[in-house]
Parts: sequence; structure tokens; C-alpha cells
Amino acid sequence: MKLGGGQAAAFLARPDAGKAGVLLYGMDAMRVSLKRQQLIKGLVGDKADEEMRLERLTGAELRKEPARVLDGIKAQGFFPGPRVVFVEEATDTITPMLTTALAEWAAGDATIVVTAGSLNARSKLRKLFEADRNCVAIGVYDDPPSRDDIERNLKASGLKNIGQLGMDGLMALARDLDPGEFAQTVEKLGLYKYGDDTPITAEDIEACTPATSDAALDDAIHIIAEGRTPEVVPILKRLKAQGVNPTALCINATRHFRTLHTASSHPQGPDTGLARARPPVFGPRKDRMVRQARGWGGLRLEKALAVLMDTDLALRSPRPLPDMAMVERAFIRISMMRPK
Repeated sequence: MKLGGGQAAAFLARPDAGKAGVLLYGMDAMRVSLKRQQLIKGLVGDKADEEMRLERLTGAELRKEPARVLDGIKAQGFFPGPRVVFVEEATDTITPMLTTALAEWAAGDATIVVTAGSLNARSKLRKLFEADRNCVAIGVYDDPPSRDDIERNLKASGLKNIGQLGMDGLMALARDLDPGEFAQTVEKLGLYKYGDDTPITAEDIEACTPATSDAALDDAIHIIAEGRTPEVVPILKRLKAQGVNPTALCINATRHFRTLHTASSHPQGPDTGLARARPPVFGPRKDRMVRQARGWGGLRLEKALAVLMDTDLALRSPRPLPDMAMVERAFIRISMMRPK
């Protein structure tokens, strides 16, 4: 059974212990790991490891000893309570072992939790979990934490008096930091506000924020593709502080706008164009890029690509202006091209 969006969030918040197996997969290992921690905690609690109710395996170990997952789900622990067999670094090669274990699973056996990298729709492992009504498959995409995720992190850190301004600031911060770094920032904020019951302020958040946000190249490119001109300079400053190469910025922006142009030019529409791109675009990122392609149109995308190509040539030749200033000027110009 495949779950997504609100259904996936609800399941991870309160997992059903009656399911035989759960597959979590996605490109970002940190995001998958955080969801896996939430899932296992919901299934077996905080003390499962020390009470030996959690068995860990890797895909490589399972290939060498195929019976281990079946033995793991049937084993009876010394301590009472639900159990989990966790298989990480899974690939399609372990699908036969998991197929056997799931077929033999019965009520009272340990839940099988599997994590994997990016799996396409043809993946045997993904098909196994999606086709079985007693299993769940959840794709973990590169989206910022939701409000529910943030509230759960705040609760875990002992923060109760948030206030609307504090929540707005944290949600903005969550868009700039990767999930692991954001979770650490919230934990730090909990220590910073220990014994202080006043609402969280912007100053509190700033005091606990890392010196340089790990603003991804994709974030800057989405900003210009969505015409969010006032945000261009701040994010480029953060990228510059991290030592991001201006030429890399230009190359990635060109690649993104070429993909948008290809999608916009597809006779069956941007949705089909992105699905048939190489590599194909899936999930929420695909939905976002479909909206971008439709908002720009083919002619404006060609003009944006011309600006990027001119900037790339200028970066590779002698010039009087600093590299990042040239990229900043190009990005602002492109973001202003997009119709509002």
C-alpha cells in the first residue's frame, strides 16, 4: 500500500503495529533516517534497543544470510513488547528474501522496517510493498519540514510557548536548513530557552541558528524560477559564505531552465515532459517544476537561457566585475522576467 502526503504523515506519527512491513525510500539519506527514527520510536518506543526488541540488518548482510530476516521476525525476545527488524541500505536484490519473510509473517511477529535510496516506479522492492495490503511504502521527498514536523521537534525539545512569530521564523528557517541541521537547531533552542517560559522571538532563533545556513543550489534556482526577486540577494549571500562557486550556480541554473524549456515544449504538456526527461522528475519536485514551466512559457524560457549562457561565457573570460556580482545581476534579471 502506497501512502503519501497527509496519509504518510499521519501513519508515521501513529504507525499501525499490525502492518507486516514498512518501506521508506528517498534520495536524501538524512530525511529518510529522520522518518525512520520517528517510525521505529512509534512502533516500539524509546527503549527497544536496550531491551533487545530492535534487530538491525543491512542489505549486504541479508544477501549473505537470506534467512536472517525471517528468523528475526519469528524470534521471541526476553523482554515483552512489540519488536522491529530494521533493514537498511536495501536494494532490489533483497526483494526475494523480503518476499519470503512477508509471506510467512503472522500477527505477533516483528514489524519489518526497510530503508532504501531512490527507487523508481519499476523497482521490485517498491512494487512488493505497494502491492501488499499489509505493508506500507512511503516516498520521502526533499521537501522542507511541515508544520506538524516542526511542532513535533519543538515538543521533543520541551518548547511549549511558541507564538505565531516564533513559528513563522522557524518555518522560514526550515526552508534553508537540511532536516538534520534544523532538528539540531531546535534542540539547541530548547536548551537556550530552558527555564524561560516567554514566547520564542526572532532574536532567540537567530541566536541558535548556524552561522551559515546550508542553502542548497536548488533553493536559489527555484527562487529565480518562481520570480521571488527580493529573496535572490539574501540566498546568494549565504551561498557565497559557504564558498559555492558562481560558475556552479550558473551551470545548475542553466540545467534547470533547459529542463523547464523541454517540459514546456512537450506536445502533451509539462507534466508528461518532466516524466520523460532524463533523468525523470518525480514527486513534489515535479509538481513544482510543472507550475514553473506553465508560468514561464517557451519564449520567456528561451530568453532566460540566453541570459544564463551569456553570463556563463562572461565568467569564463577576463572581466572587470566580481563573479558573484555577475551571477547576482543575471539571477535578478531572470527572476523579473517571470510573469507575476
